Amino acid sequence: MSKASASSARTRARELLVQALYQQQIAGHDRAELERQFREQTAYERVDQEMFDETLTAILATRDELDALITEFIDRPLAQLDPVELAILLIGSYELKERIDVPYRVVINEGVNLAKRFGALDGHKYVNACLDKAAQSLRSIEVKAKGSG
Repeated sequence: MSKASASSARTRARELLVQALYQQQIAGHDRAELERQFREQTAYERVDQEMFDETLTAILATRDELDALITEFIDRPLAQLDPVELAILLIGSYELKERIDVPYRVVINEGVNLAKRFGALDGHKYVNACLDKAAQSLRSIEVKAKGSG
């Protein structure tokens, strides 16, 4: 798989993750039910399946920890966030914290693009600001190194 197609498959995995995390928030489905439903979709065949499965499992397993982390970077109670924006912030926060192999700029860019695609009209601006704050905290060395170059 070429670098471009691998990147595209990861982007599609993030898109599917937004949908799964949104569904989990709205319908309350557990991990097993979400995995079953999303693996049956044709879209699942075109995503980075390993990334989707690992990220969904990790986010759901550490949800309380990720919620606490997100509250450090938002300006309102977690319950007041739009479910789509919360799903995107969960993915971005998880990647910033646990997936050091993904550059912080990629995490922010992917989050902004997801918000433009699935979120409210200006939700991408909010996601950008929140993920930027998270990156400065969680990836301070990487942010400083990129900023000085």
